[in-house]
Amino acid sequence: MTQAMIDSLRNVVLASYPGAGKTSVAEALVYTAGVIPSMGSVSQGNTVSDFEPEEIQHHYSINTAVLHYEWKGTTFNLLDTPGSLNFLADTKSALHAGDGVVLVIGASDIRSELDRIWDDVRERHLPAVVFVNELDKERADFRAILEDLEKFLEIPCVPVTLPVGREADLRGVVDLVAGRMVLPIPDSPKVREEDIPQDMRSEAEEARKRLMECAAETDDQFVETYLTEGELSIEHIREGLAQGTQNRTFLPVVCGSAVRRIGMTVLHEVMTQCLPSPIQRAQRFPARGLNPQSGEEVIRHPSLEDPFSAFVFKTTIDPFMGRLTYIRVYSGALDADSAFYNSTRNTKEKGGHLYHLLGKKYTQVDRVVAGDIVAIGKLKDTQTGDTICTDRHPIQFPKVLLPRPVMSFALELKSKGDIDKVSLGMHKLVEEDPSLEFIRNDETKEMLLSGVGQTHIEITLEKLKRKYGVEVNLQTPKVAYRETIQKMAQAQGKYKKQTGGHGQYGDCWLQLDPLPRGEGFVFVNKIVGGVIPRNFIPAVEKGVVEAMQEGVLAGYPVVDVQVTVYDGSHHPVDSSELAFKVAASMGFKKAMEAAQPILLEPIMKVEVTAPDELVGAVIGDLNSRRGRILGMDAKGHNQVVKALVPLAEILKYAPALTSLTAGKGSYTMEFAGYEPAPREVTTRVIEEQRHAKQAVS
Repeated sequence: MTQAMIDSLRNVVLASYPGAGKTSVAEALVYTAGVIPSMGSVSQGNTVSDFEPEEIQHHYSINTAVLHYEWKGTTFNLLDTPGSLNFLADTKSALHAGDGVVLVIGASDIRSELDRIWDDVRERHLPAVVFVNELDKERADFRAILEDLEKFLEIPCVPVTLPVGREADLRGVVDLVAGRMVLPIPDSPKVREEDIPQDMRSEAEEARKRLMECAAETDDQFVETYLTEGELSIEHIREGLAQGTQNRTFLPVVCGSAVRRIGMTVLHEVMTQCLPSPIQRAQRFPARGLNPQSGEEVIRHPSLEDPFSAFVFKTTIDPFMGRLTYIRVYSGALDADSAFYNSTRNTKEKGGHLYHLLGKKYTQVDRVVAGDIVAIGKLKDTQTGDTICTDRHPIQFPKVLLPRPVMSFALELKSKGDIDKVSLGMHKLVEEDPSLEFIRNDETKEMLLSGVGQTHIEITLEKLKRKYGVEVNLQTPKVAYRETIQKMAQAQGKYKKQTGGHGQYGDCWLQLDPLPRGEGFVFVNKIVGGVIPRNFIPAVEKGVVEAMQEGVLAGYPVVDVQVTVYDGSHHPVDSSELAFKVAASMGFKKAMEAAQPILLEPIMKVEVTAPDELVGAVIGDLNSRRGRILGMDAKGHNQVVKALVPLAEILKYAPALTSLTAGKGSYTMEFAGYEPAPREVTTRVIEEQRHAKQAVS
């Protein structure tokens, strides 16, 4: 591939909210390009990009699919991304691999999830075009959608096409640039062009005038030409559209119906003309990273002369192909089966075969060059988010900030013998989806699976069953409470045991003092005069630490306490480390009982994003969960409510928020700290622990 071929490459991300029809648009585009013999459909489960069994079953995208194909001399890497916020990590990663975006908008409504997608598009400064889909549906109104979209995205939206016909009578589109009507030919990927219908000419002239005005405003020379001659040539319109799109001053809008292949040819033309090649993208936003050795900024250009560098944006484990690592190459070239350097992990990798992808179809290639997207087979150490390059010219690109898990479930094995299979399978699934988290909680003895939402977790367990043949049940995880003290207390711990031969003797006086929240544990030795020999002091501390693992209230670990050993006695023969460890444990428990112990509960910092009109309901619900509202920030058409909420009250918040906001709300949370639990919560937890111990005994 030469530099000219790199310039003819387009890496385009299809992005939107669920149900807008991204997968149908992808299917129609590859059919229009003559890549597939016939169009599949989401409902029948036979599309090119939704090929995973879970996607076929649920009728929506779960993973990003890469579609590599050519159309009229332009090579496309089309990335069909999930719309659900449950799988936003895949979409965010794909946006780091793309150079431009097609926002697919359903004609029925604009859903709030688009706001999150649009935020990510703007954060990456990605140029975008819009495809208004499903105009053949009942009550579809292109003008109304266009008006709503402009308000929602807060950027001018400029139609490049107009629909011919309405709802079920939709026949084609008017291409305002070429001044022609474009109609699909039945049972063919081709189209035919005709004159604009007489009853649409006035509307088309007005729309074309606005299009020319927007194109002219991108260049002073175009403005002068437009003012002098009253119009722009087709080439000038296209050039102005490209400049306006890539400068992000407006969004070109194409309309149609993917399932009826209406508007696909014009969409291809707009993607080719308006969205940048890797070279054009790099002129505005070059690939920047850091030299991992010196820390200095490094820039890579999409050139064959620059050293090889690439970013890993996705990992899959295919049952037939094994591990596949998806990379976007930023500079240089990589040959199949050649070695490279992983600068993120400071390791060398022996490369495998290289593949261009068309959904689940893999085409082996000998070489990949700057700007392209391929999958590499069977890498050992490289994971999503890593940078690969040459060891002589190292660079490390920034990682993608993925959504953090907010919902956790405990996994209950259906068969105790499956624990190793569950652990192995879950670790592989986490490699594929870094927005998952899988840990074993040593305190509660539970295996915890955390994800972005309940759907995210349920789909993960479907994959676990299909790929690794193991089933689990979901349980609400236990809350990791803590215990602490409220006042100073002192107590003696004395352990004396006489048996045949040497006995056991340990005696220590301990003082417990409360520490500020989050300070943990401090041990202080104030022994003087050798009443406890120095070599036994570590045993005293060890006894205290062990006793702190199970508090006197409900058996939870004790935190935020200072323990001082200040007096004691010993026996020259019978004293031992064991005796002083036991004595310290006894003394700690006695002192804690006298120090007004209380239960601490984990508190989460929660940020809930919801439309303006639903904020009152969200705040009311958080208050009912013992939440403390910290404030609100405006974010587009939404409000972000910030609050502190006990973890016990928010374990099942995701489905509640979905119900409360009709799916328009989302939230993130992170651990904030521990706070004293109310008396009624303490009483309930103590009673639950008592019943649990009785059940075990």
